[in-house]
Amino acid sequence: MSQTAVGKHPKGLFVLFFTEMWERFSYYGMRAILVLYIINGLRFGDDYAQNGVYGSYTGLVYLTPLLGGYIADKFWGNRRSIITGGILMAIGQFIMFFSASNYQDQSLANILMWFGLCFIILGNGFFKPNISTMVGQLYNAGDKRLDAAFTIFYMGINLGSFIGPIICGGLAEKVDDANMALPQFFKWGFFAAGIAMIIGTINFIWLKNKYIVSPQGTQIGVLPNAAKKDSQNAAQKVSISYKSLAIWFGIAVVLFFVWQSQGIDWVGCLIFSLPVAICGLIITDPSLTKVEKGKISVIFIAVFFVIFFWAAFEQGGSSLTLFAERDTDRSISISTKLGFVVFFILGIFGILYAFLRKIMDIPREHNILFSILAVGAIGYGIYNLVLGVPYELPEIPASWFNSVNGLFIILFAPVMSQLWSFLGKKKLEPASPKKQALGLLLLALGYLVIAIGVKDVTTKVSMFWLISLYALHTVGEICVSPIGMSLVSQLAPIRFLSLLMGVWFLSNAVASKLAGKLSTLKPDSGPKNFLGYEINNNFDFFILFVIMGAVAAAILFICSFWMEKKMNEKELA
Repeated sequence: MSQTAVGKHPKGLFVLFFTEMWERFSYYGMRAILVLYIINGLRFGDDYAQNGVYGSYTGLVYLTPLLGGYIADKFWGNRRSIITGGILMAIGQFIMFFSASNYQDQSLANILMWFGLCFIILGNGFFKPNISTMVGQLYNAGDKRLDAAFTIFYMGINLGSFIGPIICGGLAEKVDDANMALPQFFKWGFFAAGIAMIIGTINFIWLKNKYIVSPQGTQIGVLPNAAKKDSQNAAQKVSISYKSLAIWFGIAVVLFFVWQSQGIDWVGCLIFSLPVAICGLIITDPSLTKVEKGKISVIFIAVFFVIFFWAAFEQGGSSLTLFAERDTDRSISISTKLGFVVFFILGIFGILYAFLRKIMDIPREHNILFSILAVGAIGYGIYNLVLGVPYELPEIPASWFNSVNGLFIILFAPVMSQLWSFLGKKKLEPASPKKQALGLLLLALGYLVIAIGVKDVTTKVSMFWLISLYALHTVGEICVSPIGMSLVSQLAPIRFLSLLMGVWFLSNAVASKLAGKLSTLKPDSGPKNFLGYEINNNFDFFILFVIMGAVAAAILFICSFWMEKKMNEKELA
């Protein structure tokens, strides 16, 4: 089953797209309600919810891909790791369901919550780097469709991140007549996240052997990557010495205590220390050539700068969710028939499906499945129209704003994918580091917009400002994340591929924990101070991210010229 380097994208891309969509449904659906559950369900304070739990959880979620990447590279291969990760995450979501089922016993519910989060953290470590790695292996080296493929794959990620918060948030976020949260409903949001994870895992197991193959028709992800051959360095292996391991472990321990002396919790100390040691251990591997070290250095520089992007972007699940709940006018008057809502949603997915069929081959099994689901949805819509079942929405749930980014990705990713392809044909496409610098600039502009919206305002602000922020952040994200995954796929030596994809997610790990710390600076309970910068209101809070994003964008743009030189270096014969 061979595949050419022109025309539609291969069927394997859709299998990975669909699998990742359900996993992201599960992750972002739970993420949208996590802080709200801790505050409104378990009755803990903002700092514990945002930094103690959310920051630690999201940081560790992106730290464990290092472990999963290493095990896949050295022992298991990508496929076994993905299946293991999917099962662990499903278990974790159902433990979260049991936690929320016992919300009245705060101590028990809190313990169960942490057990559930640990399963999700570990499972994500096996799942996340390995499914991303397999996208690049569907194509031949030098295939010009690769950036577009990762952008399409990223659209699948965000289709899940769009649907997940709407379903999970819609089930979980209920209020009484006094507009007070009803904590007994949070469990159904976690339950839906668990079901989504099961669907995604089954989809992968079902179709992996038939469609997840290389352009030459060989199975992808069965063998550990360390057992494969580099195109330039046949049969070389990772050769990290015990001496090197001891040195970098010692450096990590020293850094751990340095951070601890600054009052950072143990999770933060681990997240801020371990990445330095891991990167040092990789770059000092004696099997690496000078050119390989240069290319890995490019990956590390990109990882460092996008930390600033994700630290600001990850406010979406914490401070921006609380901003939506407390500071945003979410009033809306929607009164219609449920049947019309069903047909509206069906129409949107029909358009998306038609677009996907145009740009990539979709497996026959999925075509049949979608046809059955479409017929069922039409029948359900007609049934509700006949009965006249009403649909009322007086206020948008705060958790639903976590879906705005995913919606914009769905709308903008195809456009950006075609833009990169068009610019590539004209030989005008910017290199990956410059795309990422542009992403950081758009992040800063998003926060500038919402800062303008809240300046000198003492009442709740219009949803327009928050939606505008997410729109700009979405375009910025498209310039950062899929491009970064593509960069790793192109530059990493094959024996380090999954491990370096895990390193890419280190930026999310460090940034997510940093985001938790930064989110506590939102001055809901009084003025805050950050490195001498006084934060008295939401305007001051948002301006902090404007400065951070703009400075990082400028420095990365300057570094991009050296990075491009290293990216294009070739091994001497």
